[in-house]
Amino acid sequence: MSRVLIVGAGLTGSLCAHLLKRGPGMTAHQVVVWDKARGAGGRMATSRSPHNPRCTADLGAQYITVTPEYADKHKSFYDEMLAQGILKPLTAPVKGMVMKEGSENFVTPKGISSIVKHYLQQSGATVFYEHHVTQINLREGKWEVCRKSGSPEEFDAIILTIPVPQILQLGGDIVNLISTSQRHQLEAVSYSSRYALGLFYEVGTELDVPWAAQYVTSDPCIRFISIDNKKRGIESSEVGPSIVVHTSVPFGTEHVESEKESVQQLILQHLETLMPGLPTPASIKCQKWRYSQVTQAVVNCPGQMTLHTKPLLLCGGDGFTHSNFDGCTESALRIKEALEANL
Repeated sequence: MSRVLIVGAGLTGSLCAHLLKRGPGMTAHQVVVWDKARGAGGRMATSRSPHNPRCTADLGAQYITVTPEYADKHKSFYDEMLAQGILKPLTAPVKGMVMKEGSENFVTPKGISSIVKHYLQQSGATVFYEHHVTQINLREGKWEVCRKSGSPEEFDAIILTIPVPQILQLGGDIVNLISTSQRHQLEAVSYSSRYALGLFYEVGTELDVPWAAQYVTSDPCIRFISIDNKKRGIESSEVGPSIVVHTSVPFGTEHVESEKESVQQLILQHLETLMPGLPTPASIKCQKWRYSQVTQAVVNCPGQMTLHTKPLLLCGGDGFTHSNFDGCTESALRIKEALEANL
């Protein structure tokens, strides 16, 4: 049985694992997923309060927006998630939201990471966390993959779904296997940066605002605020509320190399101006998204790039399409086609 390694347990990686198990002849392959984080989700991250794991906050993607084109093109994906209660329509009021005609928004009652966890579970893949890939080398027709801690392992095919700059940071033979033209294309990919703050509150805390979320245009630091449990329609007398704060891209870019503690204090100062008199949270998490959303994808958005054919080495993700559910789905579908054609 050949071994296929997917690097990255975010949305593209989990969709790849799910689609590979459904492909013709793919049951003969063992699918393994490695991620450097302690859990699944990538930029579809759901964080939990250290005081109450039922109190959660989405620090990455906030909701899923579907255009009519993709509602039809990816209908089977949406139908399944709606049927299983992973997604439900966003009905809570979002102040300042601009909607494109015909589009629809969905939220995830169990947190945005529940989408990724669903596809990983469906895939039956073997998933390892805290596996940080550092080098990829060619060894007698197989790939030797090295990580920060632990022994190297061999695989017959690799799919890289990590942000494009992280692909370019990998060491080993992969450095010379990427062609000059491919390297130019990959180096042209760019991402925005931002910070997210999660504020977790004790049971019984009242947050008296008329909206579930709002877009902010009057502040240089904060772009979006969400009463996260209210946004997801999961308010409960047994679980404390949570607030999510996303910074603007200019603020994120300016402070991308700053210490998180100082950035957290800056964001809290701006939040106090926008929402004076907020209760003191039981805990706070500050998340830096160095690679938040793709601002320039690989030219012509091919969905994937084949770096080596025998053995197979592919890369994909939103850097090859666009930063949302449908972009990652398109990439995963193109990766599946390339695998089936070459394995």
